[in-house]
Amino acid sequence: QVPLVESGGGLVQSGGSLRLSCAAFRSINSIRTMAWYRQAPGQQRELVATVASSGSTTYANSVRGRFAISRDNANRKVYLQMNSLRPEDSAVYYCHADCVQIIEGCNPVDLWGQGTLVTVSS
Repeated sequence: QVPLVESGGGLVQSGGSLRLSCAAFRSINSIRTMAWYRQAPGQQRELVATVASSGSTTYANSVRGRFAISRDNANRKVYLQMNSLRPEDSAVYYCHADCVQIIEGCNPVDLWGQGTLVTVSS
């Protein structure tokens, strides 16, 4: 089974919105940080947004105020609401889980999904 599966990508016009979903095969309750990354052609993968088990969030400067990340532990899902999309947001978006919190610390899991393609036309 694939540990993380992204969906919700597609083609949208500039200024439009998309909501990406990441479905986890196993519980994410103990995952310290769930995150969305993106990678455009010819560019390095970059961090877009994170959501901690506490619910606290962080955003890349380029998306702050336009994107919102959330997690639904009960349904093992993480979402990325993307508004006011721009052509430079076009990329493959990936979901990531970093580590499982235990008493002694955090065991790395480093899980990635297969990605979902977002294309924003001008």
